[in-house]
Amino acid sequence: MGIPKHSKYLVIGAGIHGLSTAYHLALELKSRDIGSGKDIVIIDKTDVGAGASGIACGVIRNNYFQPAMRELMAHSVDVWESDPEAFSYYPVGYIQAAPEIMHENVESIAQQQNDIGYESVFVESEKQCSDYMKNIFNDWQAKNITTILHEKRGGYANNLPSMKGLAAKAKDEGVQIISNVQVTGFKSDSAASAIKEVETNQGNIACDYVVVGVGPWVKSIWEMLELPKAIDVKGLDGKVHHDIPMWVYWSLQEGTLGVDPNLQKTNSGDFPPVVHVDTDAPLYSDADGKLITDQLWGIYYKPDFNFGGVQGGAAPFKIKTNPDDVKVDPYGPDSPDYIVDEKFAEMWVSALAHCQKRFEGTLPKYKNEASGGIGAFTPDSFPVFDVFRENCYIIADSNHGYKMIGIGKLVAEEIVCEKQKLLEPFRFSRYAEGKLHPVSNSPYPWS
Repeated sequence: MGIPKHSKYLVIGAGIHGLSTAYHLALELKSRDIGSGKDIVIIDKTDVGAGASGIACGVIRNNYFQPAMRELMAHSVDVWESDPEAFSYYPVGYIQAAPEIMHENVESIAQQQNDIGYESVFVESEKQCSDYMKNIFNDWQAKNITTILHEKRGGYANNLPSMKGLAAKAKDEGVQIISNVQVTGFKSDSAASAIKEVETNQGNIACDYVVVGVGPWVKSIWEMLELPKAIDVKGLDGKVHHDIPMWVYWSLQEGTLGVDPNLQKTNSGDFPPVVHVDTDAPLYSDADGKLITDQLWGIYYKPDFNFGGVQGGAAPFKIKTNPDDVKVDPYGPDSPDYIVDEKFAEMWVSALAHCQKRFEGTLPKYKNEASGGIGAFTPDSFPVFDVFRENCYIIADSNHGYKMIGIGKLVAEEIVCEKQKLLEPFRFSRYAEGKLHPVSNSPYPWS
């Protein structure tokens, strides 16, 4: 399919954000009788869900220490719940089990979830936490767990099927999706003025408005737009930190244990909530008993027929390579540089065995297949949702992406009518103004 010469709204990226924005924008235009999906074109350098959205673990949760993130996630869960079948969404819930060092943080999350009407159960003390988890899994044996937050909403979705479902909804509204079109630059009257044309490997496309939702490829688009590679950041203490790289990369650590997903059913024979465990208990190898770590560690896992086993991951690690030299392509399992290794497999499966007895001795069943990916993170590891160059909306999710299906709905409403309160805490200006998000004691960079 050839590219059009002009599109009123040109969306770059056919992942979760591009597809969601295009679909919801089509609905907004139609409901206000000011246009339709035929005014929208999505271009992607590969195809629908070919990037991070297509290999995501699919966990959907509200479990954030930051009030703004929590409200944003509650909105996204509403969108997931609006059509579970089309989005291949499983509302099984989400459990966080945490040690005493995180007690105050988790209690705060529980209180604020209650304030916004997001149903969850909060459990305290090591004995009560153990009893609560054993009531779900009779072989629960994780140590040093003194706090549990069980979200009754949320769960997970199958990544690529959900992308195809979202793409089908967009197409039904008249949105055109064109694959194998790579952006190479932008044309305007000056470096600061509105974009008039998007340059691609297939030719130029004139446009009135541009939406960028490209996940880990955001750094390259950002620099094509001549936006700053480094910025000043005012900390919560009022101190200004100079020349902070706008983008850094983290390597994601995820894999699959090749067992029957039914192995992880609950005592009642149901499929369980997604389980996330953080603990400061020493972790020993399930293979030879050697100490793996005596520091705070965390994992998450769920049974998943889409992945063919029990799937999950652990905390990512920061890529030390200069961001300018990091090769995002080939992405994910095809990367020669950024996939998980044997150390991850031993750590993660040993952690599963630490949590539940049924996973003891299962390390040989770990799927020895390429997995993982990389994420482009902002200076504070939280998203940026903002307009640049007058008519270019950038959705930079800082790897919080897949679960945030509702961002596209909010962005569509901003484009058509008015600013959205839920997006205000994520403006680019927060770095200069020192309006940063609070951080917790979690071992994860996005918490």
